[in-house]
Amino acid sequence: MRGENVTKVSMFILLGFSTMNLFLLIYLFVLVENMAIILTDWNSASLHRPMYYFLGIMSTLEIWYVCNIIPKMLDSFPCRESLYFFSSLVCTECVLLASMAYDHYVAICHPLCYQVIMTTGLCVQLVAFSFASGFTISVIKVDFISSTTICGSNVLNHFFCDISPILKLACTDFSTVELVDFILAFIILVFPLLATILSYGHITLAVLRIPSATGRWRAFSTCASHLTVVTIFYMAMIFMYVCPQAIDSQSFNKLISAVYTVLTPVMNPLIYCLRNKEFKGAARRTLGLGPIL
Repeated sequence: MRGENVTKVSMFILLGFSTMNLFLLIYLFVLVENMAIILTDWNSASLHRPMYYFLGIMSTLEIWYVCNIIPKMLDSFPCRESLYFFSSLVCTECVLLASMAYDHYVAICHPLCYQVIMTTGLCVQLVAFSFASGFTISVIKVDFISSTTICGSNVLNHFFCDISPILKLACTDFSTVELVDFILAFIILVFPLLATILSYGHITLAVLRIPSATGRWRAFSTCASHLTVVTIFYMAMIFMYVCPQAIDSQSFNKLISAVYTVLTPVMNPLIYCLRNKEFKGAARRTLGLGPIL
């Protein structure tokens, strides 16, 4: 691929899945359920608290995931911009999940000081930092990836523009790009994960000190939804970006990618809201339905 007749690639063709109609229905469902969460948070004064504020931001991220990945949209959306936007959302979600873990830590370990610590200003700062760090990291990642020469085939065996499928089409040495991508991924994934683990370590110690079993279960149940989402998110990230090359295949990449781009946006609202009676009551009031029996 080093000859003079090499044709550089600037546009990509996405193969996607054979069941794209099903995925489009799932995308629409994600839009509806996350918009319902945002509207409920907005219209219900009882939900104007940090936990639901973070949940509304998370739902906004899920909607942006969908709008970035819908195949019909990608037909007219440049791959570089799509990759940047997707990478930024993933990185932002990493930091936002850590911020939500900190919110749970303050609520359980310092309940008397919760209102003083988790002010509206701090919540805004945490969200702003999540977006700033996520989008800044992605600028560097995509800039290095864009410096790689892609030539020959322009067919991506994927349903959106992701880093690994693009680099597999490179006809120049991309070892530096991989190194930079690994370092930045380590920073944006591992540090928020460590912050989350540290928060839950303190939460676990605080819960174990609660004398009654009912009190321990009640305290733990407030964190169960967030902990489930964190587990699903990071398991998908690990399988996708840290899995051994021996099991790395295009079909496997697409399947794991579907977990955090399709399944996770579907499951997150259900995990967070179906177990929360306060939110379900607010949602029914927003929709004009009766109270929960």
